[in-house]
Amino acid sequence: MNKENKELGFMSHLTELRKRLINSFIFLLIFFVICYYFSEYIYGFLVDPYAQAVKGEGPERRLIFTALQETFLTYIKVSFFAAFFITCPYILIQVWKFIAPGLYEHEKSAIMPYLVLTPILFILGGMLVYYLVMPLAIKFFLSFESSGINTGLPIQLEAKVNEYLSLVMKLIFAFGLSFQLPVILSLLARIGVVDSKFLQERRKYVIVMIFAAAAILTPPDPITQIGLAVPLLILYELSIFSVKIIENKNKEKNA
Repeated sequence: MNKENKELGFMSHLTELRKRLINSFIFLLIFFVICYYFSEYIYGFLVDPYAQAVKGEGPERRLIFTALQETFLTYIKVSFFAAFFITCPYILIQVWKFIAPGLYEHEKSAIMPYLVLTPILFILGGMLVYYLVMPLAIKFFLSFESSGINTGLPIQLEAKVNEYLSLVMKLIFAFGLSFQLPVILSLLARIGVVDSKFLQERRKYVIVMIFAAAAILTPPDPITQIGLAVPLLILYELSIFSVKIIENKNKEKNA
């Protein structure tokens, strides 16, 4: 009897998981279609930092594509990227509805802030890329253009449609995921894997790891690497502060 109950419980969990996954997929598909209809405007929004950087340099500035299907596939990527970004909160809600019934009240209250904080930090990372890092990086790369006085031929950037999108998406995801550092360290502190003393003692190693990660995740230029490394260092210090708060709360509960 117990075995049958366990099997029924397991099957009900699988059914519930399938339902949540299907709902998330349908929601993603609907917004993918909507975003594809506005894909040109979304791409225009993403390309605006480049447009502002080259503004006033003449009408010859443009984005090019060298493959027949390149622009179409780029708009597909843009649509999926935007749809996933929009549906991410809904997907997190579905995840929460799936795991919440199996949690105690104190566990729910402990996890809920992290579910809210995760998309907020991701958005902050994306905003840092869009409004600060990308404009500075574009101006840095454009500084290597040449009028041809010393080289014999002018050197001018003609950015490709898909390559520009890949760069922007890579940076947004790199910054967005990196900005989850406080969430990860706080969760590790809650389950007793790390503490504030551990994080403080290994600060110098973390600094090296952060700059190494910034060099891997970003293009090979100092602007974007420093633009990722410095916020991560600040977030690491904030993580130590949040871990201390968690430790003090645990001490008060145990007192």
